[in-house]
Amino acid sequence: MMHYNLLMYGDNFGGCTSSNNNVFDKNGYLRTIIDYVKPDIVTVNEIYKDSYYHDLILDEVFNIDGVNYYARANPPNLSYGYTLNQIYYNSQLFTLESNSAIATNIRDIDIFTLSYNTSNISNSPVLNCVVAHLKAGDSQANATERANETNALMNYLDNNNTTGNYTFSGDLNVYTASEQAFQNLLFYSNEDIRFYDPINKIGEWNSNYFFANEHTQSTHSYGECHSSGGMDDRFDFILISDEIKDGTEDIEYVSDSYWAVGQDGLHYNKSLLDSPENTSVPPDVLSALYNMSDHLPVIMDIIINDDLGFDELPFQRFNISYKNPVKDNLEITFHNTQNSQISIELLNLNGQMLYSIDVDQFTNTITIPADQLKKGLYLLKISDKDGEVTYRKIIKF
Repeated sequence: MMHYNLLMYGDNFGGCTSSNNNVFDKNGYLRTIIDYVKPDIVTVNEIYKDSYYHDLILDEVFNIDGVNYYARANPPNLSYGYTLNQIYYNSQLFTLESNSAIATNIRDIDIFTLSYNTSNISNSPVLNCVVAHLKAGDSQANATERANETNALMNYLDNNNTTGNYTFSGDLNVYTASEQAFQNLLFYSNEDIRFYDPINKIGEWNSNYFFANEHTQSTHSYGECHSSGGMDDRFDFILISDEIKDGTEDIEYVSDSYWAVGQDGLHYNKSLLDSPENTSVPPDVLSALYNMSDHLPVIMDIIINDDLGFDELPFQRFNISYKNPVKDNLEITFHNTQNSQISIELLNLNGQMLYSIDVDQFTNTITIPADQLKKGLYLLKISDKDGEVTYRKIIKF
């Protein structure tokens, strides 16, 4: 899952023009970023209200090069804002069940409800993606407006008895966790609908070197369209409900997967391109992040449904277990193996073999290196000399 403020996409305002913020140039930058992250869900801020621009991203960024399965929602714009929130999602994995909004004085807070496409269980897991772009500005009046916006959201969730799998993503424009707008999210009176920071980095984010690894704005030290000042604010978030934090309703946050893409912690009060060289992403991705927006996208991984509960996964016939998801190495333990020989293969989703090893009944443990694998799904193929074969999914994060 990824969230991104697209910086006045299609909206000529605040120093942004069709020359210095051209949407067709931005499409190229965004394609590079999407190809690198490969998200299944992308929530965004700051697309101009005209549906043409929402479709332009869908058709020229997501559904290209043979891909045709990304879809988008239709945010209602109850607040009559000039820029809107939006969600793009992999329709092979998700179905958009509903698309509602809460009006504020500035922009809607949108709630996009996705169901997970699965044939394994009768009730598909549901993920509710709340997306907001709170009022910008460091004045007390702006802070009060932000507080009113998040209070409206939390009251709406409370009045509708909404609990379950919720994310809250957006450019919150908060300078510190002590702002009432942020306090409303984390400490609302009804504990069942509170949100949580997946990385638990709560504090005074603005102009604070201690949070250099979490800052998401600004990618530029100067600019006409882009905000200036370098990386010194944590404006962009994906917060999660306790159900996702604890994995109690078939969806769980993957520990250590949250990241502001391109943030190396070494560019406090600097642009992304300033010295020292930023090697956290490939050079073309770094350039795209710099040119696309004055915000960094934030990402996190979630595990859904039958991917949960794999901490110890036994195979009755092959009598082995392993831990899943995998970060660095895949370690497989054998328990009193009765087969004289077992073949283990690691495959990508195209069926290409990435690693193979044969083991015998005297083997206790094997380690398959996975640190160089890209994040995503892989297949573990286990077979014996009699031709019995079992496949299992491996999640690399």
